[in-house]
Amino acid sequence: MLSVEETRERILGFFHVLEPETRPILESQGQVLAEDVVGRFDVPPLDNSAMDGYAVQAGGVQGATVDSPVVLRVVGSVAAGQLPQQEVTPGTAVRIMTGAPIPRGADAVVPFEDTDETERTASGEPITGIAIHIGAPRAANIRPAGQDIKSGDRVLEKGIMLRAPEIGVLAALGRREVSVIRRPEAAILATGDELTDLGSDPDPGNIYDSNSYSIASAVRSAGGIPNLLGIARDDIESISAKLRQGLRSDILITAAGVSKGDYDVVKDVLARHGKIELWSVRMRPGKPLAFGMLRGPDGREVPHLGLPGNPVSALVGFEQFGRAAINKMLGRGDPPRPAIEAVLEDPIRNSDGRRVYARAQITKRDGTYYARLTGHQSSNLLTSMARANGLAICPEDVPLKDVGERVTVQMIDWPEDVF
Repeated sequence: MLSVEETRERILGFFHVLEPETRPILESQGQVLAEDVVGRFDVPPLDNSAMDGYAVQAGGVQGATVDSPVVLRVVGSVAAGQLPQQEVTPGTAVRIMTGAPIPRGADAVVPFEDTDETERTASGEPITGIAIHIGAPRAANIRPAGQDIKSGDRVLEKGIMLRAPEIGVLAALGRREVSVIRRPEAAILATGDELTDLGSDPDPGNIYDSNSYSIASAVRSAGGIPNLLGIARDDIESISAKLRQGLRSDILITAAGVSKGDYDVVKDVLARHGKIELWSVRMRPGKPLAFGMLRGPDGREVPHLGLPGNPVSALVGFEQFGRAAINKMLGRGDPPRPAIEAVLEDPIRNSDGRRVYARAQITKRDGTYYARLTGHQSSNLLTSMARANGLAICPEDVPLKDVGERVTVQMIDWPEDVF
């Protein structure tokens, strides 16, 4: 059996960064930028006010105090989105709002609260003059043109992932679209004679297909586009026919059919239609694993990740290998999940020399993280995964991680009440 790291390295060797596509900026969040973005103009385009107040000449208000104010004649006003029509000269001021361009002649802004505007407004008389209660240094409360972005500067670098701030920068530059690495499509197929589609009444002995939906959600969470192929029965012809529907995807993911039972035939499909690259990983849950390349009718090869059928094994297997493959196709490399050190509140037993990923609920008390297992760790208990926000790891060569010991936890969720 291969280690988790060896398996991940071998699998990732079959993937490459996908080609760029042009997307509306609001639909590009989480994708990787495929171009350098250069400023075409200054942002802001003009010197503007950082405060609601009065644009003045700094030299004319030096020494102003509440007891000895400097009174200026108000010659106009300017709001954001307007261009000032009046020039500030010695002894004058222009009433200005946040974001409005600075009038010619002004080199400082005094905030409303440092003037007598409130008193003048209360009197009901037009404000033709204003008393300045503080001195203002040159450039006070003025945002210079190009302070955020200068024309010709590289603002966003190719290869970064777009988040809300980067999308805001694109909008500030007037960009409606952007070139990004396209999202990979993952075709997802569940196999098994016992499976029933959602919305139908299962026969005795049958169960609903949960793997397709949990894996599809994991694909979407990782940044991919899931394409559900449905359910294939436990025979080579049924599986082959279903898989052919997904040969235009970037990765084919199957659930079940990869262990050593009589009806686990996904490996036989791989042998018939492609090439098997590896089996079995030294981990629990998720030991049975298939990976290979399937040949399409046009000669194109599509990577195939065969996950185990038990629902927790499938999700843990996707977390370790499927998520890494999608990250690589997205151009993100293979960023690891955040890891923390936690104190165990339940023991983790390792009976067969495999790395154990134990489902755990992480809490934080007095600055220390604690990991409590979410119940019985059987790989068929999907609710134990639903209650987990991390995977507590017991290494291959450690037979027991006992209560009170520290353990590395791979976080799969970051709840606000913990962090």
